[in-house]
Amino acid sequence: MSEISSEQHKKKMQRRKEVQEERLADKKADKGLIIVNTGNGKGKTTAALGMVMRSLGHGYKVAIVQFIKGAWEPAEKAVLEKYSEQLNFHAMGEGFTWETQDRERDIEKAEAAWVQSLEYILNPEYRLVLLDEVNIALKLGYLDVNTVIEGLKQKPKDSHVILTGRDAPTELIAIADLVTEMSLIKHPFREQGIKAQPGIEF
Repeated sequence: MSEISSEQHKKKMQRRKEVQEERLADKKADKGLIIVNTGNGKGKTTAALGMVMRSLGHGYKVAIVQFIKGAWEPAEKAVLEKYSEQLNFHAMGEGFTWETQDRERDIEKAEAAWVQSLEYILNPEYRLVLLDEVNIALKLGYLDVNTVIEGLKQKPKDSHVILTGRDAPTELIAIADLVTEMSLIKHPFREQGIKAQPGIEF
């Protein structure tokens, strides 16, 4: 890489700042977003929880509804209980499908979790609603994607909804404002046989 002088660097950064300011001047005002975190890589829920922490830091009310998960007490729940005046947290699943082995009960639990989720989505007091692992429930046919999309369309204009889980349906991706796909490159379980560890996976 060629060396540039301090003066050249300053001019370059000044131009970059001007371009960025021009871009921002053209953008719309705030808007509540539908956010999808999907893909085979790790970090979908973790990224969503980062947004939860930001929202709590701004003093907003937040709701988390966990689909599928729920057979154990996640460590993040213990931390987030400190924000009980701002946050409602529901772990409404009974574990992974290979553990429950009861499709009808899994459907019943997913439907109950959706009913709870919709209450928060429609409530303008909640600035952020996280539907954790809902994409799995949609993929497995426990919930109807059109029902979920119709519910999302009714959310207040300033509120955000995050939907996590691998294999997000194309219909959901089409209506989302922000979609991030986590790509798996290496994983310690697959390559090294290392089990899930506290503080990293749960």
